Amino acid sequence: MNKTVAVRLREVGLTNLFAYGDLEVKIGDYVIVEAERGQDYGQVISEPEEIAEETKNSVKNIVRIMHMDDLKQVKENNSKAKKAIKTCEKNISEHNLNMKLIDAEYSFDKSKIIFYFTAEGRIDFRDLVKDLAKIFKTRIEMRQMGVRDETRLFGGIGPCGRALCCTSFLRNFEPVTIKMAKEQNLPLNPTKISGICGRLMCCLSYEHKVYKELRKKLPKEGQTLNTPKGKARVLEVNPLKREVVLEFEGGSRERLAYDKDMQCEKLPVDKPKGHQKP
Repeated sequence: MNKTVAVRLREVGLTNLFAYGDLEVKIGDYVIVEAERGQDYGQVISEPEEIAEETKNSVKNIVRIMHMDDLKQVKENNSKAKKAIKTCEKNISEHNLNMKLIDAEYSFDKSKIIFYFTAEGRIDFRDLVKDLAKIFKTRIEMRQMGVRDETRLFGGIGPCGRALCCTSFLRNFEPVTIKMAKEQNLPLNPTKISGICGRLMCCLSYEHKVYKELRKKLPKEGQTLNTPKGKARVLEVNPLKREVVLEFEGGSRERLAYDKDMQCEKLPVDKPKGHQKP
């Protein structure tokens, strides 16, 4: 097995795993890594993890921890990138392209400039790239961003009071569905379950597997059960507490602890509530 850490490339680049060999690295360290062409830089955002031997050849390496000269070069690159933004915006206007430039950044060794933009649909920027390549005399990459990527770029604080997951540790965006919110008994109010990007909160997916597993041996809402007191309909299920609220044929309701043997212990009845996310 080989140890790797997740490194977020540059300021807003993708996050990938890199092997670190005998180096001593920790979360927050800035490092120089092997890139597709030459070298690049990034920040370590995860604890070490092991990868299988068969995937070793597909993982690139961390070259070294960044030193003061490296940091100075990154600062110079960032200064040049700001000037590149103005040049690119001017060329976008000249080509009359319906796109909004968000940011730009140089790779560590200046082998390419990446321009980040948003647009409603696909943009034919081939002529723009040719012009920019002539001006900067380096490789040009145009990368279209979605609303999640744009939020990761600018950062912020989530409803939980902590830095956004996408800016702190999240490697890649995973699909998040409304079904995940339903299975966690969350209110289906967009303002309650959406992040500042306007999409469903990424943290909904963290707990989804646990809720799914806990629900396996529990009845479903709306299901009818045979109990010692007669038939009852399931009104509410709380998978974390393993409790159900039943409504009996006479109209009475009871909150019960539901164990794996399908036996129930009588509990006080409260007004049914959905599980609230902090």
